[in-house]
Amino acid sequence: MKKIMNILLLAAMLLALAACGGEGKNQDVELTVFAAASMTETLTEIKTAYEADHPGVVLSFNFDSSGTLLTQIQEGAACDLFISAAPKQMDALEEAGALAGDSRVDLLENQVVLCVPDGNPKGIDSFDALAQALKTGDILMAMGNSDVPVGQYTQKILAYYGLDEEELAAAGCITYGSNVKEVTTQVHEGSVDCGIIYCTDAFSAELTVVDSAAAEMCGQVIYPAGVLKDSKNAEAARAFLDYLASEAAMDVFKKVGFVPAG
Repeated sequence: MKKIMNILLLAAMLLALAACGGEGKNQDVELTVFAAASMTETLTEIKTAYEADHPGVVLSFNFDSSGTLLTQIQEGAACDLFISAAPKQMDALEEAGALAGDSRVDLLENQVVLCVPDGNPKGIDSFDALAQALKTGDILMAMGNSDVPVGQYTQKILAYYGLDEEELAAAGCITYGSNVKEVTTQVHEGSVDCGIIYCTDAFSAELTVVDSAAAEMCGQVIYPAGVLKDSKNAEAARAFLDYLASEAAMDVFKKVGFVPAG
């Protein structure tokens, strides 16, 4: 009887070990993606399709300004894949040796645009008109903070027109947003006369675009992406990054105005 009990006990232990091993194999991979706020709508849509086709992967997004995301990563936040709205933030990680080797790619290109609220109360119809209105102090414009890529592109536009940002801010002609979504909201709510954002955010918020910035005004708007060297899910992160460059994902990006980089 004792021998039978020992055999049964051993069998139970083996079954328990097998069950534990099976659970480990079937556990989902939670992939943490830090992405520029301007990608909120597109990546949220892509998440649904990707998780349906990859049942072992759960995507977790952190959307904010690229500058804020960079700071979080530098301070130790767990991140598998980073997608920035400008090369500057990705350059900082690459220079610090924080990216997995050869994982960096230029994923998308966006466009900086000038938007107005419903009715366009100040009649702003171009960047030239905006520059003139700022010179006369007869307008309130929303732009991103200096640590936000869309704000940095806006600073280049102001410099292109020979405008002094500090003077304009002191004169009450400029209000700021901590990311592109905050600038978009100010325009959408009509609390400002115009705002400089990305064409993708203008599309998602159904805003009126009156002009697009030429390359000589602010340069190209490139979105680089890279896998973090400390990622515990590097293989899954690379697989998702490959998918983002696929035709299926690009169809989603193109709907709002993104185009493949390069």
